[in-house]
Amino acid sequence: MIPAINASKIYSTLGNNSSLVPLAVKDVANSLGLTTGSYIVGDKLEGKDRFLDEFGTQAIWLFGLPVFKKMTDLTLYKALKIDPKVDVRLLDNPEILNKAIEIEKDAKIKKSLENLKLNPKFSKSLALTKFGIATALTITSYTLLTKYRHKQTKEAAKKEILAEHAKLQKKQTKFNNTRTSFGEFIKNAEDNDEKQQNNSNKKVSFTGNGTLVSKLQDFMFDPVKNLMIVDGSITAERLSQSRNGQEFIGYAIKEGATWGFMYFASKPIQKFLEKQAVAKHNKSIDLDARVIESEELKNAFKNKNIVEESLKNFPKNAKDVEIFEYLHKNPDDFIVKMAKKCDEIPTLPKSNLIDNRKFIDFGSYEKKTGVKGVYAKIENLLKQYNDSGETLDAFLGKVKNLKRKSVLKNLGACIAALGVAVPAIMIAVRYLSGNKDFQVKEDLEKELALDA
Repeated sequence: MIPAINASKIYSTLGNNSSLVPLAVKDVANSLGLTTGSYIVGDKLEGKDRFLDEFGTQAIWLFGLPVFKKMTDLTLYKALKIDPKVDVRLLDNPEILNKAIEIEKDAKIKKSLENLKLNPKFSKSLALTKFGIATALTITSYTLLTKYRHKQTKEAAKKEILAEHAKLQKKQTKFNNTRTSFGEFIKNAEDNDEKQQNNSNKKVSFTGNGTLVSKLQDFMFDPVKNLMIVDGSITAERLSQSRNGQEFIGYAIKEGATWGFMYFASKPIQKFLEKQAVAKHNKSIDLDARVIESEELKNAFKNKNIVEESLKNFPKNAKDVEIFEYLHKNPDDFIVKMAKKCDEIPTLPKSNLIDNRKFIDFGSYEKKTGVKGVYAKIENLLKQYNDSGETLDAFLGKVKNLKRKSVLKNLGACIAALGVAVPAIMIAVRYLSGNKDFQVKEDLEKELALDA
């Protein structure tokens, strides 16, 4: 069954810094802009080369990790009869793990949690292995793509060069005498490329223990941060394997902008827009769009006793394990329901029951993160509503519009930078350098001419 998709879900996903969807949107814009720029400033050959580079890399970048992780689940984890859905971060808080085992009613899930508790080192090592295999295979896939792209482009360039020389055959009688030399050079060039590509192969090894898992877990379990490791490898390979100075400068501009607007710009932009919403309108928009636009929030604010009772009963100053127990014992609590709605509390498929195999981030009231952050944001929004003097529909309507606009502004700014500004800068650099033509083809043509 396909989950329902509505406006609040779309805005929630696009505004989620831990989701791959906004990254995909930004990357598509970047790829389209760069490919168009290559066709404009270069030629058809360069456009094809850029298209394969950008969209081929994008496919590997977005789908490599999930696919290879799933493959590991279906092979390694299945062979060992271990539930891949059990999060090893549960070992970070033994009290919560013990409480989860105690509370869990499903026999299979309970058994999985007990296995985790009995084999902590093995479980962490296995998680690290899965992370390492998926990351290494994704990086290897990109390396193979780069080799294929370089080979295809070079072969296409040779065909174009030889076709151009063939047209001059009637006027240049020396061409027939030099054709063999061209052929020998082409063969030598291919042999040299083969050697360079073989020398550029890098082996990635992953070893570790529980301590290493603890240090890497932010990257292991956050899909965006996991991608950063892959992207770091892609950036390094693109720069080190650049075929000439023109390509190196282009990649340096592209990769710098990609890191800036793909990973680091969104959070500060969103924080700025959230502060503006409070400063100008006294309305907080830091709650998930699914919560802001929900009927549950509207009904709870209409009957303030629901929210006030929930805020009062929630064990705000209790230990995390006590909060964990409260979440289980009070599924109808308003704060608990809203935390589930925005996925701060993971639930079983097609169920409102907490999935005890998953990690719950209890977060911080001050930083407004995790489950505690949901409490703090709702408490703050209720106070703003009480102080506003506005009708409930007017107040929530403005909050919703401000939230939506902030998501669109944030994403729009990054798309404009990656899809328009960066390609324009790269085109300008090509023109200002005095050599806008595709350097790969020019270099090959010069080498063939010298050899002749």
